[in-house]
Amino acid sequence: MTDLVNTIFSLMPSINKPQRVFMAGLFATLVVFHGRATFRNMSRYSGMSEKRFSRWSRRDFPFSKFNTELLLHSLGRTQTNIAAIDASFMKKSGNKTEGLGWFYNGAQGASEKGLETSLISVVNIKSHTAYSIDARQTIDTEGKTRTDLYAVHVVDVAEELKRLDIQYLAADSFYSKFKFVNSVVSTGLHMVGKLRVDANLKWLYQEEYSGCGRAKKYDGKINFENDLSRFQYITSGENNTEIYSAIVYSVSLKREIRVVMIRSSDSVASTRAILFSTDINLEALTLLSYYKARFQIEFLFRDAKQHTGLTHCQSRCSEAIDNQVNASLTTLNLLKIEDRNQKQTTGKTVISIASWKRRKSNQHLLSRVFDRLGLSLKSIKVCNVYEELSDYGLIAS
Repeated sequence: MTDLVNTIFSLMPSINKPQRVFMAGLFATLVVFHGRATFRNMSRYSGMSEKRFSRWSRRDFPFSKFNTELLLHSLGRTQTNIAAIDASFMKKSGNKTEGLGWFYNGAQGASEKGLETSLISVVNIKSHTAYSIDARQTIDTEGKTRTDLYAVHVVDVAEELKRLDIQYLAADSFYSKFKFVNSVVSTGLHMVGKLRVDANLKWLYQEEYSGCGRAKKYDGKINFENDLSRFQYITSGENNTEIYSAIVYSVSLKREIRVVMIRSSDSVASTRAILFSTDINLEALTLLSYYKARFQIEFLFRDAKQHTGLTHCQSRCSEAIDNQVNASLTTLNLLKIEDRNQKQTTGKTVISIASWKRRKSNQHLLSRVFDRLGLSLKSIKVCNVYEELSDYGLIAS
């Protein structure tokens, strides 16, 4: 992993050598520590002091550029990628931490006092795997709603997404608001999202202009049950669902959109879900696959919270919290790419972050033991023992 990190740093000449050394050490520490990723505990698993971790945690580092260079180097531009955005709640004790507020905690289904981080990631459609690009703490600002803050986040990261040839940003129904969608479209990206089941949509008027008066634009409000025949039938999906599509006008988003309606009649009353894209030329099944792929961002939050110390920062400074969150997610990127390179595959594969962390921890301890004993890994016997014990305790070999 160290070689890969140094390769990416060679593509970023603006990063000075002291910061390169620290960041490389931080990434290496986040895959071997046990317990919590506090400054003091991380100092026990590296050659850096607690004060050094604290000092460097407040300095800016271009994580979005680093992750973009990492993905360009490892994935290239030949595969289909989309962007995804979501936010995650983080528990935080105390009353003096910057950004402390009331945020929705999906695990509890209610708002709680704590912190929130907004994450923009890249999802590779072929491998069905998400990679972090940039995370940002949500800090309430006077005169701006949280939707405005999420929109600013997208605008700031848009250029990095374009470098990866990304054209679509997928998000859940919370982000299907005019302010957010309009900001996404203004960057040159297209939005893929979800609407309410009773969304206010209008049919586009398809008849020829009569030549008298103002041209008619719309042909009435859509009634999803009575107007089913006016939708284009696409195919049947899983669990006896039917997929329909149409190009319509959204009153709330103030633009023409492509909608995909997934309709099920298993129950007494039919149920439906309505997906949309601001790209009216996007195929219905492609739109559906993009929205489904959005869920991969949830695994980034899960793995980072469980294994790489996403929520362990004890600093009250927002810069330090942002750096720890981004470092945690970037470490996940490095592990996933190392797993991909080891298996020599670009398709779907199963990866266990727990096993990778155990392997890295074993190797870290073995290297220290062999170094103290004066044993060289160039020895075939020592190298064989090293490889054998590296997999000790892994969930799956």
